[in-house]
Amino acid sequence: MHGTRSWAQGWVVAGMALFWLAGMALQLQQAEVRPGAPWLAAGLLAVFALASAWWWRRQPAASAVLVFAALLLLGWLQADVRAAWRLADRLPASLEGQDLVLWGRVSGLPQPDAQGVRFQVAVLGRCGADGACREDKQLPGTVSLSWSVSTRDDAVIAPVPPAVQAGDVWRWPVRLKRPHGSLNPVGFDAELWMFEQGIGASGGVRTGAPTDPVLLARARWWHPGDQLDAWRQRLRDRLLTQAGPPAMAGLLAALAVGDQSAIDAPHWDIYRQTGIAHLVSISGIHITLFAWLAAGAVGWAWRRSAGLCHRWPAVWAGRWAGVLAATGYSLLAGWGVPAQRTVGMLLLVAVFRQGGVHWPPTLVLLVTAAVVAGLDPWALLQAGFWLSFAAVSLLMLSGDDSERREPAPEGVWPRARQALRAGLHAQWVATLGLAPLGILIFQQVSLVGLLANLVAVPLVSFVVMPLSLAGLVWSPCWQLAAWFVGPLNAWLHWLTIWPWVVAVVPVAPVWAQGAAVLSSGLMLMRLPWRWRLLAVPLLVPLIHPAVRMPHEGQFELIAADVGQGSAVLVRTRHHALLHDTGPLQGADSDAGQRILLPLLRGLGVAALDELTLSHRDTDHVGGAASVLNQMLTHRMRTTLTASHALRQRGLPHEDCAAGQRWQWDGVEFEVLHPPPGADRADRHPNAISCVLRVTAANGFSALLTGDIEAPQEHALVVQYGTALHSDVLLVPHHGSRTSSTPEFLDAVSPKWSVLQLGYRNRFGHPHPAVMTRLEALRFTVVRTDECGGWVWRETGASCTRDVRRRYWHWQPLQGFLGAGAEVAAVDWQETR
Repeated sequence: MHGTRSWAQGWVVAGMALFWLAGMALQLQQAEVRPGAPWLAAGLLAVFALASAWWWRRQPAASAVLVFAALLLLGWLQADVRAAWRLADRLPASLEGQDLVLWGRVSGLPQPDAQGVRFQVAVLGRCGADGACREDKQLPGTVSLSWSVSTRDDAVIAPVPPAVQAGDVWRWPVRLKRPHGSLNPVGFDAELWMFEQGIGASGGVRTGAPTDPVLLARARWWHPGDQLDAWRQRLRDRLLTQAGPPAMAGLLAALAVGDQSAIDAPHWDIYRQTGIAHLVSISGIHITLFAWLAAGAVGWAWRRSAGLCHRWPAVWAGRWAGVLAATGYSLLAGWGVPAQRTVGMLLLVAVFRQGGVHWPPTLVLLVTAAVVAGLDPWALLQAGFWLSFAAVSLLMLSGDDSERREPAPEGVWPRARQALRAGLHAQWVATLGLAPLGILIFQQVSLVGLLANLVAVPLVSFVVMPLSLAGLVWSPCWQLAAWFVGPLNAWLHWLTIWPWVVAVVPVAPVWAQGAAVLSSGLMLMRLPWRWRLLAVPLLVPLIHPAVRMPHEGQFELIAADVGQGSAVLVRTRHHALLHDTGPLQGADSDAGQRILLPLLRGLGVAALDELTLSHRDTDHVGGAASVLNQMLTHRMRTTLTASHALRQRGLPHEDCAAGQRWQWDGVEFEVLHPPPGADRADRHPNAISCVLRVTAANGFSALLTGDIEAPQEHALVVQYGTALHSDVLLVPHHGSRTSSTPEFLDAVSPKWSVLQLGYRNRFGHPHPAVMTRLEALRFTVVRTDECGGWVWRETGASCTRDVRRRYWHWQPLQGFLGAGAEVAAVDWQETR
């Protein structure tokens, strides 16, 4: 009877948790936050619902409905209030681009890279011309800074920056900007990440400015946070220098101190393709595994003492030892949001079990999710939230088995066989359970993941991670751990050269994503297999979603938001062409890897029929190597010289030259520039940019111009005249003053003028004179720094920042396309 009552209470609490979560989930769909009347209305309605529930307490069903409604409102209200507070802690627009002198403390782990160092700062105030530093309420609480020796963005050429230590207090001359990142139809939402981290501005240190950076104070010994971060940095730096080659030391740094940026880009690719990224990319996985190991070790040792078992059961001792170990490891890993979530989950699970709450694991996880999301509502949109819960659910299932298992068989070999069988079963369940989430989050699933994880999970969990942590006390353990990482990396690399290593799937609709989450839950729940098999049909819409493709004779154009650079995807019914690949941001970062590959995979592009590179400037070809490495490409068309590295890959290649024509699915492609036989070795790369025009069967056309300048524009006008007319113009050279001459714009007369450029870029693009010309001609001007990725289909045009708009996204004062674009779309349909 008691068990039945406990289950009934569990389902009531589960319903309360669901409505609490639903309220927060609704808030996350908002395009803006409006304090005031909505808050008051939600609060009054929630109080009224709770009072009514008390009044109708003798009617359980009615009372429960009213309580659920109140929790829905309160979940929405608390998330909305916290969002407003966080939005208020952002840099005012009036301070963007100004020279400021910031006073603050380095927080977290500084991240060195090839250009300098990146780090976060807990802002203490602002320093005036007199050198006095005071608190400034206008500045956000946390900013992200880069101290660079390159000329990217706001940095100035300067000597290599000194070692920046966590906890140190500095005075920096800086230029800041509001949180802003690339936003495309598919891909990582950098602005959401910055919002969740509480970063209110980003910018660069202005070395060479009138006021030089000055170190004011070292990390304070009496401040635990400063000392912990400084200790972590010292351990990280010592590990990276003592643990062997970077390929091995990077993985150890990720496992020991949570510094995942220490893993280089090639090895991240290997880990993703083999399906073991969950072992190194989400700190919640590490913490869960470490807690499980600590609980098992303490429980084993506890059982060796009859006196200890008499005072406290070994199961309890192991359980709380696991929670304490997870807390300590989380502090060592930086106490980030995923770590906080994981510790919260493990703590609640321990409290439930200690209190004798006999609920099914699913209900325990649901209540835990409500508590964790209450502390961090935006966790519901993070991959780490879902992967952490999946890991804890596996831990709970394993724990249940261990508490109810039969006595172990006698003998070493029977016990070994039993352990091996249990390990294989757990790995099979983990692979199946995490596969739907991997597809949902990363749009891919590793077909060699089971083989990779069979080796990687036990090796990393039981050997590499313990040794990497032991090395914090005795550094030779790092060399021993690296000795195991080498063969592991070799094994994983060998798996990546197999055919059909990764299956890539497009982004599925929301309802299919929900079905996939349900299917993952069914796989993990302790249910008969006939019920678990229901997960298979639920997965089909996720694995094989319907991909929206242009009709015969039509094309789709996507001007990707790649920052200060250019990349345009053109798709016909059965073909895809990528025109340029965006900029190179650093030694291990480029637009191809960060933006284009996720975009292509999410849109269902399995292969590129052609990659066109307009010219050799790095803001146009910077991402090409990453695209060619990971995307099947049938042909290249470029103006690159024969000795260029991108032409040494053995792909079919054609020099881009005027007069070239081909047709795909009823859509005409024509190259207009450069002239055939032009000398390309000694000419400025802008002068030989490949200009491509795409024309649909109904006459709609787009002109992709690269970085041509005034002389090339004049030559095109002379040769083609008004035949240059196109409905979409990719404005030459990002709106530079050396391009977009009046005669050229008049000849093209586009409906849409698209400018691909970076937010507050250091070149000042677009030039005011160019913007004046475009606006005077009443063209609809689209800027990717304000619009995000711009998508044109036969049904009309749209900006990603309009389609995906949420309150944490950067927003201009007015819309991006607005009524003018709608009128232009209607006019075009009528004239055609």
